[in-house]
Amino acid sequence: MAVFLLALSAACFLGLGFVLQQHAAQRAPRADLLHWRLLLDLLRMPEWLLGTGFMVIGLILSALALNQGEVSLVEPLLATNLIFAMALARVLTRQTLGRSGWAGVVLLALGVTVFIVAGRPTGGGPPASELRHWLVIGTVVGLTLLLVSFARRLPLFEEATLLALAAGLLYGLQDALTRTTTQRLDHQGLDAVLRSWQPYAVVVAGVVGLLLVQSAFEAAPLRMSLPALTAAQPISGIACAVGFLGDRLRVTPGALAWEVIGLIAIVIGVVVIGRHPALPGSTGGSGGSGGSPEPVGPADRPPGASTEGAPDPGSSAGPGTGGTTGTTGTTGTTGTD
Repeated sequence: MAVFLLALSAACFLGLGFVLQQHAAQRAPRADLLHWRLLLDLLRMPEWLLGTGFMVIGLILSALALNQGEVSLVEPLLATNLIFAMALARVLTRQTLGRSGWAGVVLLALGVTVFIVAGRPTGGGPPASELRHWLVIGTVVGLTLLLVSFARRLPLFEEATLLALAAGLLYGLQDALTRTTTQRLDHQGLDAVLRSWQPYAVVVAGVVGLLLVQSAFEAAPLRMSLPALTAAQPISGIACAVGFLGDRLRVTPGALAWEVIGLIAIVIGVVVIGRHPALPGSTGGSGGSGGSPEPVGPADRPPGASTEGAPDPGSSAGPGTGGTTGTTGTTGTTGTD
């Protein structure tokens, strides 16, 4: 019971923190996207600091939950953070849940319940070999790098989704390594923890994941990023837990079928909630978005911004625009003749 309470409390604080962070990150300069100076700019925003405080509390509670329960049990419970995020966003936007909102909530809750009941996650399996350990970690890190690389070539709205997916993969790995660290702390003491690489990997994964998710929050509305983040994290965490932590799930045909159904229900519920109008649907901050939901292409990023993807000069250029051959210059020349 303590694991359930800790995990759901962590989900509550994480969900509230994500909404406040995105509300602040959307006002950051667009030039900061995927740059470390984004975090420095966000540190000057009280709303983002409050959201980060909630997030830190959520991470502490999730670490306590992971210390007492298996990753494959805690991760699905953490996915409910989207419900708490929508609850706060509903207050901010004054939107009612409606049928779609309740459908998403029910699907997510049922998916978590079905997966836990069918899988009956337990620990105590044999430790994985070093090769398997690093293969799982390398796969997660490799997928993260591929997603980030591919995201840079997409319009900002699509980029936000892929960056959130990458952050979710890292957060799932971070949860698995947190479980390893807390177990070592309990059994071998602080000195053994400080001499191992896992706690430092937890910090690196957390900081890189934070940069990715804040860039996703800056690039597009919350509904484009938070569902992807929420769906990717439990899948990555469960894969790592089974891959190298020794977590066990029931593998009978019936149990596997229900586990898959539960995961699918979680993902669908996350997507349905993410599309609900209660989640902020426009960025309305600085960076030229002006609240428009229109996607921005890669060429519109400040470092490489040029004429590609920009409005037609003939329709937007006014008198005094130098160095262009817009309609103003043409008509002026014709008039002198």
